[in-house]
Order: sequence, then C-alpha cells, then structure tokens
Amino acid sequence: MDFINAIIVLLNYTVIPALTYGSQLALGAIFVTLIYGILRFANFATGDMMSFGTMFAVLLTYYLQSKGISFGFLPTALLTIPFAVAMMIFYMLLIDKTVFSYYRIKKSPPVQLAMVSLGVMFVTQAIIRIIIGPTDRRFLDGEKFILKASEFKEMTGLNEGLTIKSTQVITLVVTIVVVSIMFWFLNKTKTGTSMRAYSDNEDLALLSGIDPKRVVMITWVIAGILATIGGILYGLDKSYRPFVYFNNMLPIFAAAIVGGIGNPYGAFFGGYVIAFAEIFLTYAYKRFFVYLLPESLEPNSLMQLLSTDYKFAISFSILVVVLLFRPSGIFEGKKI
Repeated sequence: MDFINAIIVLLNYTVIPALTYGSQLALGAIFVTLIYGILRFANFATGDMMSFGTMFAVLLTYYLQSKGISFGFLPTALLTIPFAVAMMIFYMLLIDKTVFSYYRIKKSPPVQLAMVSLGVMFVTQAIIRIIIGPTDRRFLDGEKFILKASEFKEMTGLNEGLTIKSTQVITLVVTIVVVSIMFWFLNKTKTGTSMRAYSDNEDLALLSGIDPKRVVMITWVIAGILATIGGILYGLDKSYRPFVYFNNMLPIFAAAIVGGIGNPYGAFFGGYVIAFAEIFLTYAYKRFFVYLLPESLEPNSLMQLLSTDYKFAISFSILVVVLLFRPSGIFEGKKI
C-alpha cells in the first residue's frame, strides 16, 4: 500500500501537472517551429501573441458570464475560442502586412527579422496593458474537479488522494485533437504539401507554381490558432497574467530547439521534455520517500534538487546542453 501511495503522490504532483504543462508548451513550440521553418526567423513575440489571443477569450468569457451564458459543465471560455482565434489571426496578418512583409520582400537576414519581432513583442505588450491591464485574471468557471482527493481516498482506502481537474483533461484532449489535425493538414493536404515544399526550398517551390503569399498567410493562420488555443488552455489551467506568457517564452523556445527547431513533431515532443524536466527537478520528494523508506531512513530535508525559483534556469540549461552537443535537436531540425 505504501508503494501505491508513493505512486499516487508522484502522479498528483508531478506526472499529471507535467502532462498538462507540456501540452501547453508543445502548442507554443509548434508555433515557434512553424514560423522558423517556413518564414525563417525566430519570433520572440510568441509569448505575447499567446497572451493577446487569450486576452480576447478572457474579455468575452466575462461578457458571456454577465449575460448568464455558459457551456454547461465545461468552461465558458471554450465558447470564446473561435472569436479569440479570429481576432488573433487578424492581428497576426495585420502585423505581417505592416511589418514583417517589408523585411521579407527586402530579403532581410533572419537575425534582423528576429530583432523586428522584439519590437512587435513590446508593441503587443503595450496593447494588452491598455486593453486589459497587467493584473491577474481568472476565467472563474474553469476550476472544476473530475476527481477530488477525498473521493479517491474514500474509494480506494489509500492515504493519498488523486486530484484531476477538468482543465487538465480538457488541455490534454484539445492538444491531441489540434495537433493531430495540424499534422494531418501538413502531411495529407495539397496546401500542407506546398508549405513543406516552400520550407525545404523556396526557389524551387516558386518555380513549381506555389504562391508564396498564400503559404505565408496559411502559416500565420495556423500559428494564430496554435497560439490562441495554447494561451487559453494555459489560462484555464492556471490564470491569465499577461506577463507570465512573456516569461514562458524561454521554455517554449527551449522546447522547440530541444525537439529540433523547424520540426513540428520534435517541437511537440520537446514541450513534454521541458515540462517534465522543470517539474521533476523542482519537486520536493520527501513525501514520496516517506512511503518507500523505513522509518529510520526517512529524510529530514525536503529532498528537493532545485528550488522552484530555478524553474526557468532548468529550461535554459537544457537549451544550452542541446545547443552544445546536438545543435539539430533530438529530431533533425528545419523540416516541416
């Protein structure tokens, strides 16, 4: 029984949160890798673009709730996804038309486009501050429990209870559905094939009659969908704070590079690598070892490898190690 209690502790505090967090990072990492693989630059505005789309979901959720409109036992925020995605796509296409297209036509180097994305990041931050402010916001009806710890203890007779939130299940299910549709689109449709051809060899793709403007537009549309859904899922699971999304930029980029930047499959896998590393290395294992070790060997310390304050340092360390020893990532990079 002690062994089972120890496993429940790990599931409750590490595995389930890591799967949820990894799904959110994976969507952001695929966003990064699509932009890099097709438009050929690192978009440092990723976190703030996720925040921008989520902002509309928060505002519309409040409006629907004030009118008494809900989505039954599901979070009201799910009803806002189509509207938030539409606003995000419009914003991205506007930014591309007014900013990125100028440098793309000039054939500017990737470094210059990356620096331009920093400017876009600050502008997006300013817009968010003006519209919704910097304070913490919650979706209010997203925190429901599918399984409560007390119910699990009563059912099993164990000392430890397993808690599963609806937002965790929604995050996993929505991520699997969205990513599956995106991979199917990229591999099985004519447009997806055009995008992969454009990514592999732009000049050859142009000679084959592929319309670069359409490829760019579709890329931003897919990126807008990924950014908004990833941002909303993160906000539902935790809370919406605009600048938390900016802080998530490092683990998102780390996930994309670990998987092999330019490779959507690698980015998806990289999201979970980073999430599990961050959570497993910062969790205090004292409670876990109390169940496994004899009383005489029970630890007095927290048995924590690193403080949670070093969470982002873990992402950075993994990023540096990968760049030093396997620059192409776990999967070979630069392949859509």
